[in-house]
Amino acid sequence: MDCPGGGQVWVDKNIMYVSHMRPPDGTSIYDVSDPRHPRLLCRMDVPMGWHSHKVRAQDGLMVVNYEKFREGAPDFGGGLGIFDISNPSKPQLINKWQASSQGGGVHRFSFDGRYAYISPTADGYVGNIMKILDLANPAKPEEVSSWWIPGQHIAGGEEYLWDDFVMPRCHHPLRLGDRLYVSYWHHGFFILDISDMSRPKLVSSVNSSPAHPHPTHTAMPIPWLLKERNILLVADEDVAKLRPSAPAFSWIYDITDERQPMPISTFQVEGIDIDGRPQEMMTGCHQPSEKIFNNIVPYAWFAQGLRLVDISDPFRPKEVGFYEPDVPSGCARVSSNDVTMDERGIVYLLDRQHGLDIIECFPK
Repeated sequence: MDCPGGGQVWVDKNIMYVSHMRPPDGTSIYDVSDPRHPRLLCRMDVPMGWHSHKVRAQDGLMVVNYEKFREGAPDFGGGLGIFDISNPSKPQLINKWQASSQGGGVHRFSFDGRYAYISPTADGYVGNIMKILDLANPAKPEEVSSWWIPGQHIAGGEEYLWDDFVMPRCHHPLRLGDRLYVSYWHHGFFILDISDMSRPKLVSSVNSSPAHPHPTHTAMPIPWLLKERNILLVADEDVAKLRPSAPAFSWIYDITDERQPMPISTFQVEGIDIDGRPQEMMTGCHQPSEKIFNNIVPYAWFAQGLRLVDISDPFRPKEVGFYEPDVPSGCARVSSNDVTMDERGIVYLLDRQHGLDIIECFPK
């Protein structure tokens, strides 16, 4: 289907939410009750200089990010937009939560219907940190807690430790039970204990940089056991390379002993790593679907489109299907940026340049 290129697609109760990459396009809402004929319900714009390229929706609330895009007009400000979508044709702004007075706003986040787990910039901190917001009263979001890598809080007197390396940057947190799995770009991933949500505690962390040149985009726990093990999918994003390299790939970690995450396998699309030679960015991995219903995980793999990866044996992940979209008009190749699925087994694949494909992968 024809739509501006986007950063995230989400489906809730047969309503599809598409967040766009470039202003003035913000968020589009579609009725996909008939997925062969999506029906546009609403399109929302954002000011030039900002983008709203991430979206989540649940229980009548839609949350979108606002992040500086090149030169953002300071009077708009970065943060989150919180909307009443009881009528998805007419979203109503409930509140705009401001991230900081001068920072870049919020990048990616997750939302469980009450709590938002976000990656904002914050006054007095270097780079993005992790923050939890309580949206029980969406008109008055309450900050539950913050967490950061020691050294980011320079206003608090912490010594900045990375003059010769990449600035720390929380990419986004994902929750499972009383744990939060926080990807942190070129600083790896962190497992946090949030049994007391007001006081996140570090359980463990792993950083593959700088030995591996790609940033950590996603750390996603599998909500069931595989071979009697707790499993974490870790996707490196094929951008912002520390040096020219072969395409990024996805890892599988055994976190049965969460104090010592252990990498047990990797997955790469066959044929794109040519003898380890450097290739252009956005050839390899971007991210898995953060909504899954079985052991076959849909991945958005940038120039390789959609890849379906069976992780039933986490020691030997294997591709069991793929879908390569048509190249958008005027583009050199596809750039599949995000993927999600719904309870009907339908997969939604969004290109960051232009267009979205709706694919039947798991017919009922």
